[in-house]
Amino acid sequence: MDLENSIKDCISQELEKGIIEKVIAAKLEECIASSIKDMFGWSGEIKKVIEDKIKGVMVPYLEKYDYSAYIVKLDNVLVDVLKSSSIENKKLLTNFKELMVVNEKTKSIKVSDLFDKWKERVAKEIDTSELEVSYDDGVSYEMVEISLDFEEDSSRSWSSFEYGTLYFECEKDKDMNLEIKVNRYTNDNNKKEWSISGESVQNLNSLRHLDDFELFLIKLNQDGTKIELDTTCESDEVTPDKEPEASFS
Repeated sequence: MDLENSIKDCISQELEKGIIEKVIAAKLEECIASSIKDMFGWSGEIKKVIEDKIKGVMVPYLEKYDYSAYIVKLDNVLVDVLKSSSIENKKLLTNFKELMVVNEKTKSIKVSDLFDKWKERVAKEIDTSELEVSYDDGVSYEMVEISLDFEEDSSRSWSSFEYGTLYFECEKDKDMNLEIKVNRYTNDNNKKEWSISGESVQNLNSLRHLDDFELFLIKLNQDGTKIELDTTCESDEVTPDKEPEASFS
């Protein structure tokens, strides 16, 4: 009985000291800290509220910010990287650098001018391995026939858009062939102006393999350049830039 009385006295004394209140207060503090931690955690409500507020301020600011001041710095960095890169990586970085250059936007371009730029691409990039060599006026590869055609796609009478395709074709090298999807509003005042479809740009090769003409198309798309349909059918002949080695055997 003395032991039991001693235990009772001990409990009574601790209760009088407020131990229950202290334990509850400590546990309550732990609970509050844990709850706050959870609310600031990965899927916590407070974290979501703060993220929404930050996005509301930062995203519009970043979208409107003028990054032109950093182009020079980026250019210097890319030049240094290019000097120490492999040939394959140099092509990728050179193309990236070209896309980052800030030039005056091209508001519109005629299809005939686009055809002329594509002719330059064919002359520069065409595969000459299957071409015959001409000796009529010096030594050169045979001229290659190229063509441009525009076809307007059929669409519903109620549709707000009209669609078409520009076909660039090279008789001697199928890899030079290219199609550019275009579209326009049916109620557009200028019926000759079309826009490049994003699909045309997405279907191009990776940045590592883009040529000058493909980079040009991407820039036109980024600038929202209008395509003026001043012609729907063209044909011409192109002389390859590469020169064959003379052989008289």
